[in-house]
Amino acid sequence: MTAFSAPSILSSEPFTGLPQGSAPVACVDIGGTKVAVSIADERGVCGKVAEPTAKEGRNDALAQQIIRLVGQSCAAAGVPVAAISAVGVASCGPFVINQGLVELAAPNICGGMAGKARGLPNDWPTALLEAPLRAAFPNVRVENDGVGALEAERRWGALQGMDHCAYVTWSTGIGMGLCVDGRVLRGKNGNAGHVGHTFVSDNDDALCGCGSIGDVEALVAGNAIPRRFGSLGYTDSATLFIAARAGDARAVVIIDDLCRVMGRTLFNMIATLDLQRISMGGSVFWHHRDFLLPKVISHVQGKLGALTGGVEIVPAGLGERVGDYAALALVA
Repeated sequence: MTAFSAPSILSSEPFTGLPQGSAPVACVDIGGTKVAVSIADERGVCGKVAEPTAKEGRNDALAQQIIRLVGQSCAAAGVPVAAISAVGVASCGPFVINQGLVELAAPNICGGMAGKARGLPNDWPTALLEAPLRAAFPNVRVENDGVGALEAERRWGALQGMDHCAYVTWSTGIGMGLCVDGRVLRGKNGNAGHVGHTFVSDNDDALCGCGSIGDVEALVAGNAIPRRFGSLGYTDSATLFIAARAGDARAVVIIDDLCRVMGRTLFNMIATLDLQRISMGGSVFWHHRDFLLPKVISHVQGKLGALTGGVEIVPAGLGERVGDYAALALVA
């Protein structure tokens, strides 16, 4: 297993457009920090718009934001909203199924889960999502963003040809999309892959938005860094990595510990699912991949060779555009 054995980042556009005569589709990427919407048609992907994720007001605020952003994206792309044939939604989770429709129980969006200690400006136990979208558009597919990114990476990115693989996002939150024997794993409510809410280390002060203390997301996610280390002067992930690259020994120790947690998490997935390759993306990982990837790999390499031998951990083939293509892969 080598650190940078990934296929090179795709230099050309992996998606050149829907077949001639196809109706346009809308692609929605929901994260804990921002929502992005774009339109895909015969020309390719166009009209991208983005805003901070709605977290105030009624619990349909996010769905209403998406409906508005689809309109704005259509206007930017020169496409009538009425022409949209499908909406693909790749969203952070977990999901709750209410009368057959997806609602979000996302720890970084819904403040009613961990309570006021997390500081979110709402008390939503869930955020309405699929029901309002289906009232506005004729065809809607909602999947966990890890599943969408996995499908995109298998179709256009670093997981092409892989039947036993995973996509991992290390961003505002931590998530995975999982594939075994060529089948994408979803689970009873579409929540398979929420390894960010598993436990690999003891900690009694890292509060996750789900209400748990000391899970993977609470320890290493982008929004965990200022909560855990802000008092030391590391007010965001960028500040922490700048300090480490400048030789700040304390910052290096912190990052080594983050990578230990992530490495254990990946080992557990490899051992459980017997994976061939894991591709990694997300803002925290992607902007510091040269620094993080060798450290993460060091916590997997050499551990129980029968399971880890030959396994590759690689940067996402779609790079920073994984989120854009995740939603597209659901409906293209």
